[in-house]
Amino acid sequence: MDHARQDDSDRQPRALDISGTELAGLLDTAARLAAEYWAGLDARPACPVSTAGETTSLFARPWAEDGRGAAVLDDFTTIAAHSRPSGGRFFGYVFGSGEPVGALGDLLASVLNQNVGAWRSAPAAVAVEQAVIGWLGEAIGCPGFTGSLCGGGSSANLMALAMAREAKLPANEDGARPGIVYASEQVHMSVPKAVALIGLGRRNLRLIPVDAERRMRLDALEAAIAEDRAAGRTPIAIVATAGTVATGAIDPLPAIAAIAQREDLWMHVDGAFGVLAALAAPELFEGLSLADSVSLDAHKWLYQPVDCGCLLHRHADVARKTFSHSGDYVRALNTDPGETFAYFDESLELSRRFRALKLWMSLGYHGRAAFRAAIARDLAHARLLERAVAARPELELMSAGSLSAVCFRHRERDNEALLRRLLARRRVYLSNATLDGRFALRACFVNHRTTEDDVHEIVAEVIAAAGELNG
Repeated sequence: MDHARQDDSDRQPRALDISGTELAGLLDTAARLAAEYWAGLDARPACPVSTAGETTSLFARPWAEDGRGAAVLDDFTTIAAHSRPSGGRFFGYVFGSGEPVGALGDLLASVLNQNVGAWRSAPAAVAVEQAVIGWLGEAIGCPGFTGSLCGGGSSANLMALAMAREAKLPANEDGARPGIVYASEQVHMSVPKAVALIGLGRRNLRLIPVDAERRMRLDALEAAIAEDRAAGRTPIAIVATAGTVATGAIDPLPAIAAIAQREDLWMHVDGAFGVLAALAAPELFEGLSLADSVSLDAHKWLYQPVDCGCLLHRHADVARKTFSHSGDYVRALNTDPGETFAYFDESLELSRRFRALKLWMSLGYHGRAAFRAAIARDLAHARLLERAVAARPELELMSAGSLSAVCFRHRERDNEALLRRLLARRRVYLSNATLDGRFALRACFVNHRTTEDDVHEIVAEVIAAAGELNG
């Protein structure tokens, strides 16, 4: 008998070991919980009844010395009851519906546990991400763009503006110098944050007025650039928005691209909300391929579970100039260009999860036509709501656009109080916006589960909530 080896039956279990039988049971339970949750989404209220005090009392427990075993899965039901569901009557924010095959892809990505920082640490994962990046670029009319997946539009915008700075006013070696960035006054909050984080300073962000359709005014943009140049300042970039948060406005991309080219400025398009609508309405995004960089969020209009943002761009050399700074511990020993590829040389993160697997599986499972049809339904639902609001004399349509955000108000009620009452009814979930100094109710459609009946429910619930208010 070989005493150097111990029979498995005599081996003491190692910490964190789980037997195959126990693991199979856990997976079965998790699958049942997920299936029951998805099957019951329509029956859940549009928002949970919960308070900060209640969630703290439920979940602020000490980390016990002894484990609870499979009983930890019992907490899912309570957590779900105090979570905002992704059902068809959620119309707040710009947040996708969490397509289930994508969620399964997320689980399998965690099973593989790849660090997708470089080919040598995750060969298949890097190849899958490169393929998915190609799909996304081609889908929005930007074939040949490269890039990477990231946490969301905020990270993508930060990386894009860091690239713009290094391309036009290099700062990595000697520090940042003042450079001017131009954006619509409707720009997403992540852009001022990014301008601050890359060292340019928010005072060097010019917020350009918008026209009646809330698109960046070209005359004001040109005047601002001329004024800064006359004052000896250095313009470096224009951020155009393809889908503003409040109303879904799309800045005039071809004209902005022409200004950027003439002025030798980097053109970035923040398309986190809207640009994936190019699958269903490509005519709305003419000029997009002229941009230097484009951000998008697959966890919005490709309905993927968070997080799944993306930065696409035309300048791998600028990306490497901006982000490459490696230590010897990550030096590849082989010489094949594909095998020495590293995302950490072209993007912000070193440790990166396998975000592309959910896209690979979800997009592959359903096919491109299914996503195109789902986006088209969202656009149609927005137009349906606009018509439904216009048909009610007590309601006022405050914005109408080509994407899927709709803002309106009640003519005779305090709309902020009305929104509080509507949310307390828990049948539909709307958010709010301020347009021309007035409080607006806002519905946004980026949900593959929404039906026409859900859309009609919005107006019915607003009228009902208004009826419950005093005067």
